[in-house]
Amino acid sequence: MPPHDTAHDGADRHHRHGHGPDAHAPSLAGATLHRPRRTLRVGVGGPVGSGKTTLVGSLCALLRDRLSMVVVTNDIFTSEDADALRAAAVLASDRIVAVETGCCPHTAIRDDIAANLDAVERLEALHRDGRGVDVTLVESGGDNLTAIFSRGLVDVQIFVLDTAGGDDVPRKGGPGVAMADLLVVNKVDLAPHVGADVDRMLSDARSRRGDGPVLATSLVDRSGAQAVADWVTEQVAARVGSLPVDG
Repeated sequence: MPPHDTAHDGADRHHRHGHGPDAHAPSLAGATLHRPRRTLRVGVGGPVGSGKTTLVGSLCALLRDRLSMVVVTNDIFTSEDADALRAAAVLASDRIVAVETGCCPHTAIRDDIAANLDAVERLEALHRDGRGVDVTLVESGGDNLTAIFSRGLVDVQIFVLDTAGGDDVPRKGGPGVAMADLLVVNKVDLAPHVGADVDRMLSDARSRRGDGPVLATSLVDRSGAQAVADWVTEQVAARVGSLPVDG
């Protein structure tokens, strides 16, 4: 698991109420900013086109009947990823919020997390009635191999690679590959068409990550994300078991 980023956390606390959710988000006026301690916040990062939005949508569809979920998406100038999730009806529309970062994606998830943190806290507060929110997924805008989330924003993070992006990428490593709590090598179905060696990718990834888990996925249909959904479920169970639930 990546080391706790105390420097960034201090900056996060300083800025956390500087900005609200963007104009495309559902109205959250009047929501009490209180985080249910049982909520697990999961960051989903990776390069452009690696399949982050498809993975988030598949996780929602697979887990929504068992877990209370909300999603915050990041794009620089649009709400396109949130719109795609709403159109796919993976969750109720008011459980999906878009943040237009207006800056490099890694800045909004690591360096100045104010907009994302406000969106997360307000969305969780809006759905606090009943059992509260079990899982909040925060999808980064597409970025490079150095993009990791601040631990002031998420509890665990998933990093997604595209098999078609080159089978040498896991070997090149970087913080995203080496430090994410789960590495997903996605689109393995494309390997024969792009000359990629999936076994090599997985071997190189495991070499970079030591004991860190690595999963190969093909999201042609939602069932391809089942192993990732199982991992998320395990993280939720560990979270609930280790923290008291607010009454």
